[in-house]
Amino acid sequence: MADPALTQQLLAWSFAFTMVLCRCGAAIMLLPGFAEDGPPQTLRVGMAVALTVLLVPAVAPHLPKMPDDFVHLAGLLAGELLAGGILGWLARLAALALPAAGQIISLSTGLSSVLQPDQNFGAQTASLGLLFGIAVPVLMFGTGLYVLPLQALAGSYAVLPPGQLPPGDDLMEVVLRAVAAHMGLALRLAAPFVLVGAIWQVGLGLLSRLVPQLQIYFAALPGQVLGGLLLLSLLAGGLVQFWARAAGEAFAALPGG
Repeated sequence: MADPALTQQLLAWSFAFTMVLCRCGAAIMLLPGFAEDGPPQTLRVGMAVALTVLLVPAVAPHLPKMPDDFVHLAGLLAGELLAGGILGWLARLAALALPAAGQIISLSTGLSSVLQPDQNFGAQTASLGLLFGIAVPVLMFGTGLYVLPLQALAGSYAVLPPGQLPPGDDLMEVVLRAVAAHMGLALRLAAPFVLVGAIWQVGLGLLSRLVPQLQIYFAALPGQVLGGLLLLSLLAGGLVQFWARAAGEAFAALPGG
């Protein structure tokens, strides 16, 4: 006959493992570098389980007791999923600023157009946006930035205690600030290209007024593309360094970071 004390202890540890796994799993499914399309699902699951095994001994004493009713248990697990999802989504917003800047740069340099969709990559996706999106996990693991979101995940239990949902007003404020910071970073990264593109378009407008017979689009597009690629080759290193520094600051400011 099973020892009741041992059974209760196993149930407590199983509950603690499930609670931590919910938060870690939800975060891993969204964290930049781990949530990309390339890595297989089994790798993400293994990473979530490994983090859970490491965190359970430290977090278990601070977890609430296992409830007796299913409704309360489901609410606790849903709260942990929400906490991990919020943390992963906030980290992903900072990382997505680089592909978003690539989209803006593509539009500014003539590499993409809503009138001429890319049949290979999709109508809504620019080639530079895809390139910068591929660069995100490379930079995350190459520069060690992936450590900061994982540290924030471990420290989030002090900021977002298990079983307690963050206030709605505070959560909305955090979300709005994160979105604003994401768009601001993307625009700052693409600012040189937006400025040059605007000057280029003004020059084309003046040229079209001076020479109405000239087919401006076909005459100017090769120069716009070549100039954009030249400017990108000159600024690519600085863009990457600027993004890495800004992303590091954003990861360090995550809840629990």
